[in-house]
Amino acid sequence: MTRLFVGGYEEAGAQGLYPLDLTAGALSAGPPLADPVNVSAGIRVPGTACWFLVDERAGRLVLVDAERDWGVLASVPSGGEGPCHLAQDRSTMLLAVAHYDSGTLALFRLDPTSGLPIQPPALHQNTGRGPDEERQAGPHVHWVGFGPDDRLYVVDLGLDQLLSFAVDAEGGTLGEPVVAYVAPPGSGPRQLAFHPHLPIAYLVSELVPSLTVLRLGEDGTFTAAPPLPTLPAGEVPASLGGAILIGPDATRLYVSNRGHDSIATFRLDPQGEASFIAATPSGGRSPRFLLAADAALLVAHETAGGVTLLPLDNNGVPRPTAARAEIPGAAFLGVIDA
Repeated sequence: MTRLFVGGYEEAGAQGLYPLDLTAGALSAGPPLADPVNVSAGIRVPGTACWFLVDERAGRLVLVDAERDWGVLASVPSGGEGPCHLAQDRSTMLLAVAHYDSGTLALFRLDPTSGLPIQPPALHQNTGRGPDEERQAGPHVHWVGFGPDDRLYVVDLGLDQLLSFAVDAEGGTLGEPVVAYVAPPGSGPRQLAFHPHLPIAYLVSELVPSLTVLRLGEDGTFTAAPPLPTLPAGEVPASLGGAILIGPDATRLYVSNRGHDSIATFRLDPQGEASFIAATPSGGRSPRFLLAADAALLVAHETAGGVTLLPLDNNGVPRPTAARAEIPGAAFLGVIDA
């Protein structure tokens, strides 16, 4: 059995965190736990049962203990509005938070003894806008992550940019931002995934649903291959790019299409180049989060359909939905133990 939990949006019906069990290809959800609500991102503290979670609507960073009735160990302002993604560095001394609404990056030092976030965080405020008047009227930091070079990388949907920062782990400070990549105007870059072995990252864009292979240089900047569509050839429905996930053996990559409501599968060759294989219905509406577990993909649907289980065939391509847990507003999935 694999024990998981699901976070979701209150406005879509979520009432907190939901326990979820995966046993022999079947999903079983329990009643909602207490706060926090509006959990759209989280990260497990290495070697513990504790999780840092965002309460996106309240603008808070919350530390909970999954083995102690999900008790809240800390709850602090996240450093901006609309926290939506988290990342921890290799030293486990730093925790970065992306803020979509305010376009802010926050970098917390963590107490070396207690692991609690130390206030106040170091902050960087992005400025500017993109060509889409509705979606890019200002900066929207959507993803943060530490690269193999230990720089901190930031994806800003509103500015069509990726930024990189040198960081001081002991001091918890940020260097000056470097523009690591300028995405096509109006494409709205959303999330990044670093290859586990190669100096390559994969970028999914939201406003123009596409996948871009980026090669990382020694200076912390990227060179890009031409973007690849995440929809089948000839299909142009209203759709937004969503989540990105590299498979466990790094030979497959998955991207969710929200609107087309599918999971695109890409083949990754030994050099890290990507090629489209197929798009499989996700089994719900607005697939927002992907997780690999038990030779299957778990898909969290923000609008309708809850969490679905899509077994993977021998080619690593998701098959039709084999199980479902009706959890409203699902936006994030975390593994407690397997």
